[in-house]
Amino acid sequence: MDWGLVLMSQGIAAVIDDGTDGGGWCLWVPTGEHAAALRAIHLYLWENRRWHWRQPLPWRGLHFDWKVTLWAASLIAVHALSFVSGRAIQTAGRMDSAAVRAGQWWRIFTAMWLHADVAHLVSNVSLGVVLLGLAMGRYGSGTGLLAAYLAGAVGNLAGLLIYPEPHYGVGASGMVMGALGLLAIQSITLLRHGPVGRKYVFRGMLAGVMLFVLFGLSPETDVVAHLGGFVAGLALGGVLVGLPKTWQNPRTDAASAIVFGVLLFGTGWLAFR
Repeated sequence: MDWGLVLMSQGIAAVIDDGTDGGGWCLWVPTGEHAAALRAIHLYLWENRRWHWRQPLPWRGLHFDWKVTLWAASLIAVHALSFVSGRAIQTAGRMDSAAVRAGQWWRIFTAMWLHADVAHLVSNVSLGVVLLGLAMGRYGSGTGLLAAYLAGAVGNLAGLLIYPEPHYGVGASGMVMGALGLLAIQSITLLRHGPVGRKYVFRGMLAGVMLFVLFGLSPETDVVAHLGGFVAGLALGGVLVGLPKTWQNPRTDAASAIVFGVLLFGTGWLAFR
């Protein structure tokens, strides 16, 4: 099609053949203008040899990491244990502003594994599986999970700083909003690709903000934790997409998974010792 426009600009009639007969794409020109058509195309290619105007955008496609189902199963298991324990697990691990200020910092992490009731659990699991699964697919299983977990902790910390005491909270919604922030910011790398890239960055950010408004600003939820998690997800995602390619490898992802495991079991041990 490009070559056809070149020939048209030179007054050479050309017909584009889409190759439906099995011959492949080609241009048909009158026999008497064949040599002139070749010269025009060769000149076009030579003049534009350093002008890479047609650039493929670095799409990674839509990757969903099914390992997120292990996260969902863990939330369900912890809720079942909490119910069996007669709420003792809730008391030991929930976000308690007075206890955190007294030194029990691990509650900003353990609270993300606890839920007030089944409806609360189902809400976070259903939305979290989608958003966290996509974030893990984009950044890596370990890296995406750790980043969302840290964003959720920042959300709980924001509640500690803003809410008056006593403040209690449970739920993985801050972590889920952190995953949403990670997804919203991922397209920022397309800024270097000019107007087309900026268009996709704007759309991605706008979609993330609209989803946050839809799911994160419900009056009966912990809006502060949601906002803190979302903003932290944006910040962490911005850092991750800005890292050199050499940092984005299986070893880094495995190291992130180890850090997540240490935080998970370490804070759990501190809560229930």
